[in-house]
Amino acid sequence: MADGNIGIVPVAPSLLGESPMWHPTERCLYWCDIHGHRLNRYDPASGRHDTWSFDTDIACCAPLLGGELLLALRSGLVRFDPVSGKRRVCAKAPYDPAVERFNDGKADPQGRLWIGTIYEPRDRPAAALYRWADGELTREAEGVTVGNGLAWSPDGRTAYWSDTKAHTIHAFDFDPVEGTLSGRRVWAEFPAKQPGAGLDGYGGRPDGAAVDTEGCYWVAMFEGARVLRLSPRGELLHEVRLPVQCPTMPCFGGPDLKTLYVTTARDGRPADELARQPWAGQVLTLRVDVPGLPVNFAQA
Repeated sequence: MADGNIGIVPVAPSLLGESPMWHPTERCLYWCDIHGHRLNRYDPASGRHDTWSFDTDIACCAPLLGGELLLALRSGLVRFDPVSGKRRVCAKAPYDPAVERFNDGKADPQGRLWIGTIYEPRDRPAAALYRWADGELTREAEGVTVGNGLAWSPDGRTAYWSDTKAHTIHAFDFDPVEGTLSGRRVWAEFPAKQPGAGLDGYGGRPDGAAVDTEGCYWVAMFEGARVLRLSPRGELLHEVRLPVQCPTMPCFGGPDLKTLYVTTARDGRPADELARQPWAGQVLTLRVDVPGLPVNFAQA
């Protein structure tokens, strides 16, 4: 697996880069800066970088047919037109935004948008997974503290969702017709960082993820300075070491979907770490051998 020649998207770093998405018709990369309250778009062909500011945290974005985007903000779901800047609220947040916010989210192959949340006190598993379909937000899974890692298998019949705090990735049986989850099970687990221990020897915890055409799950390991490629059975196949401590999520892009883009974080990191890792907060890029699955368009 090719893992050399890591580069960056040549724009200013994000505070908390998240949810990269390769737009197949625009041939541009989108990503969110959650704490910077910004949506970013980068065109590799021209080098153009566009940003849009919001008045609250912006967690994830999904493309809509016709050119608009569906955004998950702390305050709720918003339909957004990048051309005009017009924004229309689709649904208010189904939780208390003082202690919870939307986080990782993606559309399933049928266009239903799924968004996990973070319970910010992090003292109990009070976060949940919501589904946006037919103009309604419904609570579909719960029992986690930091919802992350949403992805689907190539046949669309297995869904993945992780709890970053618990160092655990779950798999579900997914009904593509009904859009329902069942058969929840632990699919992969990772050792937790011991209280008071440093980052030496710590492999990180599972954050955002993407799936390739062979059904392998690529997961960013937050604080682990690496991205892992796991088999459809959850076995470790390959590790990509990264020059930053906190990768947050990969996605596949480029015309052949063989460019792996990885968002990263710098907000709240120690000053000495940032001094050693000048690419913290940048979007990393590297070429891989197996293409990824294209992004799914969401239904408004």
